[in-house]
Amino acid sequence: MLHLNAITPSKNQSLILLTLFMLLGIACKAQEGKSWLQFEGTEGPGKGKHIVLISGDDEYRSEEAMPMLGKLLARHYGFTCTVLFPIEPETGHIVPSYQNNIPGLDHLESADLMILLTRFRELPDEQTQQFHNYLLAGKPIIGMRTATHAFHYEKNKNSPFAKYHWMSKESGWEGGFGQKILGETWVAHHGDHGTEGARALIDGIAQQENHPILIGVNDIWVASDVYTVKNLQKEAEVLVYGVPTSGMTPESPINWEKSIMPMAWTKDYQVEGGKKGKVFTTTMGASVDLISDDLRRLIVNAAFWALDMPDKITEDMEVSIVGEYEPSMFGFGTFRKGMKVEDFK
Repeated sequence: MLHLNAITPSKNQSLILLTLFMLLGIACKAQEGKSWLQFEGTEGPGKGKHIVLISGDDEYRSEEAMPMLGKLLARHYGFTCTVLFPIEPETGHIVPSYQNNIPGLDHLESADLMILLTRFRELPDEQTQQFHNYLLAGKPIIGMRTATHAFHYEKNKNSPFAKYHWMSKESGWEGGFGQKILGETWVAHHGDHGTEGARALIDGIAQQENHPILIGVNDIWVASDVYTVKNLQKEAEVLVYGVPTSGMTPESPINWEKSIMPMAWTKDYQVEGGKKGKVFTTTMGASVDLISDDLRRLIVNAAFWALDMPDKITEDMEVSIVGEYEPSMFGFGTFRKGMKVEDFK
């Protein structure tokens, strides 16, 4: 017969266990701020909702943009926002060109919304599995700029997630994550990259019909040029078109010699064995693009739309930047060297 005292820890054992749990808690707390940031929401319509913002591109400075958006959504609307970064394991520094490590993707398990701006990532399978679990759950996604070509499987072509590759040929996953989930993969620059910006052309019919994502959005100019969109899924609803500008300032004239392209749209997605979810995608999103008040407004509106809270969207949504924000110009190798996660608090 098994006696109770055979399975009940002694007082000393209990103290040891308690100490271990406390140390584990301290270790977990120490991890936050080294590999990811979390901005706690307090009051607002987003209280109780968790948004995970994932940076990881080597050109458009998402490591600067995502903390800014996280602070904004937490401070103004009460969302709890977790921001993830590409971390070089040897140094613990944020290194956007390090394509194989984004710690903290397990936060997606409790996320209500994912905001993604990665480029050509080839993550370990255990990290991508967290990402795939999110898709299976059919939770909403906001994809920005290079999220259309978020993954690039070159080393581990036998990975079960190699189908995410932006040039995937796998049946049902042609064009990879971008094409299947967001609606388009990488094609080309439609504008002259680095010399032409982009002027947003708001879909007037959707605006007249008071589409919640377009409420209060009137004027967007961005420094990043227009992407070519060639095979946008037919069911996508285009909300914003873009046309290149002959110059890199908001005053630059539109280059009418170039056609307009879809620049923001919505659609549904569903992976095999998973639930249906919804997506908002925009090919804008460089850190310098987000100087635009109305681009930030577009993304904030999209967050409320994605979370089935369109009734909370008003004409005068608060989109002011919290704290200092001096974004770096986009470019390869132009990221701030030696930066750690806590530098973006």
